[in-house]
Amino acid sequence: MARLPLRSPLVAAWLFAAAFLIVVLIGVGGATRLTESGLSITEWEPIHGIIPPTNAGEWEQEFAEYKQIPQFKQLNPKMTLAEFKGIYWWEWSHRVLARVLGLVYTLGFAALLLLKEVPSRLIWRCAALVALVWLQGLIGWLMVRSGLEFRVSVAPEMLMVHLGMALLILMGTVWTGLEAGEGQMRGRGAPLNWRGRAGGLLGLVLLQCLLGALVAGNRAGLVYTDFPLMNGEILPPVAWAKGIGYSFFHDQGLVQFMHRLTGMILGIYAVYFVVRLHMKANDDALKSFGTVTTVLIWSQAALGVATLWTVVNVWLALSHQLLAVIVVIVTTVLTWRVFRADRVFRSTGF
Repeated sequence: MARLPLRSPLVAAWLFAAAFLIVVLIGVGGATRLTESGLSITEWEPIHGIIPPTNAGEWEQEFAEYKQIPQFKQLNPKMTLAEFKGIYWWEWSHRVLARVLGLVYTLGFAALLLLKEVPSRLIWRCAALVALVWLQGLIGWLMVRSGLEFRVSVAPEMLMVHLGMALLILMGTVWTGLEAGEGQMRGRGAPLNWRGRAGGLLGLVLLQCLLGALVAGNRAGLVYTDFPLMNGEILPPVAWAKGIGYSFFHDQGLVQFMHRLTGMILGIYAVYFVVRLHMKANDDALKSFGTVTTVLIWSQAALGVATLWTVVNVWLALSHQLLAVIVVIVTTVLTWRVFRADRVFRSTGF
């Protein structure tokens, strides 16, 4: 009986290709949101939905269904069929790419299992990634449904969950791909305090992205476009009367304040992390990678401020989202490298 490999470049290549598709999908999803196209398809048909309208009658039917939802009635009552086609294609492309991604994960995993290429320690991890990808499809539809009956856009908290799941899948895919390519860790790896520091940095990056989704979902970037203050104040008025939970997810001023505050904390922590890394690590490549990560985090913050100052210029906003994804990937790689850094740190002191 053939033994399963300890490492597999083929599995790594499959996972990195899947990670690239996730980046593309998030980019198309961002464009779909910025063009307000996400509610243009009002039904979820996992199989038949891949076929777009092919004649005038089918286009009229799709448009008629869109006319029944609040977004059309309240925001786009004068929309023409030609304009509807423009938003339809963004959402259709997003859904087709999602299906392609699901097939890449599912068929790729099945094929690599049959070829006995998946290291035994990674089988269940890869299976979990496949399951999460298909769960993400359901979450995406629930997000769309949240904007079909009573709202003119999707619920911000659902947008946050949808993006958060995409980023978790991306992080898990990149991490597992690195594991497949490098093989099982030899030695004890980094001390617990350094694992905690790296994990804290990755956690802050993820939190900042989730808060960014709330800002986008609430269109909070269209208000309080000055920086560093917010209409001349540190914290703008918050409508607490609607409840703490509602305010944290829906109040534009509070949502934007949390995003700003977390961004500042992240930037300061990244500098602290890389300074400690340069002081305590004896691996020049790791130190350089930490510096690049910190520069990207601060560049992302600057791009966020520029997006705010331009009252959410579409291209700046899309660039801000894509750079956030790059920051997630780079920070994931940095955290993975720190976790595996055996005999690299000079001491375990704080």
